[in-house]
Amino acid sequence: MNWFKIRRARPEDIDGMYRVERACFPLPWSRDDLKKDATENILAVYLVAEAASGSAGNGGNEIAGYAGVWVVLDEGHITNVAVHPDRRRQGVAAMLLLQLLEAAREKGAERFTLEVKRTNEAAISLYERYGFRITDYRKGYYREDGEDAAIMWREPRENEKREAKKNEI
Repeated sequence: MNWFKIRRARPEDIDGMYRVERACFPLPWSRDDLKKDATENILAVYLVAEAASGSAGNGGNEIAGYAGVWVVLDEGHITNVAVHPDRRRQGVAAMLLLQLLEAAREKGAERFTLEVKRTNEAAISLYERYGFRITDYRKGYYREDGEDAAIMWREPRENEKREAKKNEI
């Protein structure tokens, strides 16, 4: 049985994050762009899913996935949720997403948005499970194949609004 620990990304995680990025996307971010965003962008929060594995060269742990969000005022724009293909269907994306939402809330985000390939039914289903809804589409958004992006938003839920009001006092 695998276990995963979700934690803030550190500079030494960049190589592992980049391995995941290359395995997941046909036009991956460059290593330098990923590093700058994860370690230098003051608006960004990045988390990694660290998996126990005897074959990894860093003390038995490897980066199974990562996720990032930019927090601008009260909005969180989720930039990436990526799980290595060998680690999918183990709940990693859901764990990353939930903890990413919480980390962004701590920085002031109340509502969230993201883009996802219109045909990525697994990802859309995950996001819908956690309150995201498709609000529009961006025609030809993805450069590698010209596919449309579904724009998804997650508005604060009523119980979250009540909690925020309670904490204002």
